[in-house]
Amino acid sequence: MSEKLRVGILGGTGMVGQRFISLLENHPWFEVTTIAASPRSAGQRYEDAVGGRWKMDTPIPEAVKNIIVKNVNEVEEVAKEVDFVFSAVDMSKDEIKAIEEAYAKTETPVVSNNSAHRWTPDVPMVVPEINPQHMEVIEFQRKRLGTTRGFVAVKPNCSIQSYAPVLTAWKEFEPYEVVVTTYQAISGAGKTFKDWPEMEGNIIPFISGEEEKSEKEPLRIWGEIKDGVIVPADDVKITSQCIRVPVLNGHTAAVFVKFKKNPTKQQLIDAINNFSGVPQELKLPSAPKQFIRYMEEDNRPQVSLDVDYEKGMGISVGRIREDSIYDWKFVGLSHNTVRGAAGGAILCAELLKAQGYITAK
Repeated sequence: MSEKLRVGILGGTGMVGQRFISLLENHPWFEVTTIAASPRSAGQRYEDAVGGRWKMDTPIPEAVKNIIVKNVNEVEEVAKEVDFVFSAVDMSKDEIKAIEEAYAKTETPVVSNNSAHRWTPDVPMVVPEINPQHMEVIEFQRKRLGTTRGFVAVKPNCSIQSYAPVLTAWKEFEPYEVVVTTYQAISGAGKTFKDWPEMEGNIIPFISGEEEKSEKEPLRIWGEIKDGVIVPADDVKITSQCIRVPVLNGHTAAVFVKFKKNPTKQQLIDAINNFSGVPQELKLPSAPKQFIRYMEEDNRPQVSLDVDYEKGMGISVGRIREDSIYDWKFVGLSHNTVRGAAGGAILCAELLKAQGYITAK
């Protein structure tokens, strides 16, 4: 019998659910044993439920093809089969909040890719290399929920992954004002070019809700726990524009930064290349060996060449140069459905297991 933890995927037929299933194939700690989706998919074999909508580059893993999809709304039924769940459900925010807490109250930890609980004060929103200590707020959340084992933890929005880690690496130089424009892939909307042909050769200068997330979520990640809740940082101001571009995978950010201290270019590069965190110390299975790398070439990073750096879990940075209005500027690139979505959530779950928050039932 496998000693791996039994994992359920809520919303397993959608694009992020598929990415979870793809990334968890042959995972050393976790095994997908249960898949739940909308009532229309329930009762079908996973392969049939997905039908022609499988959007990953690799085929559906053999181990999940014959899993019978459960109704995600039958919370008790799903929860009794698993040790914890990943959530990628496609519902309204209020419905997501309710169903994720319902799973937590069955003593089933929920690691969510959704945005619904990102501002719930006692729910940790974590990039494991940046703020692993925020998981400590779980003990306060459990008191509120009345659980001993169940809780909800989330990862932040995909749009911030290509610049917030870089700014974190530069904390010693005290960045205080940031202008960022993100150029975001269509898979961030759960689409491929087959689904969204009007994006070919096109740019859309609006992504609903994205700019607010891009400006506010880094502040929560940099915040601290006070009186059982996470209080966002207030020492950095970020303004953003978010643009949808005709790229399948990979969010690029063009960023301008003012610092209170005056770093040299070499200091900035060294801080990036030397930056690591708890996932690297613990050698977590999904952790990139080098979280952030600096690329010297003038024309890098590029989506087509660099998006899969460290299996999509690393951040690539280039074009650090002085600015005539701000102090320094740079370009960052991250994989939006790996580091920015399912992969980032899997790394959170690995951290939670290492910290003792996720265990076998």
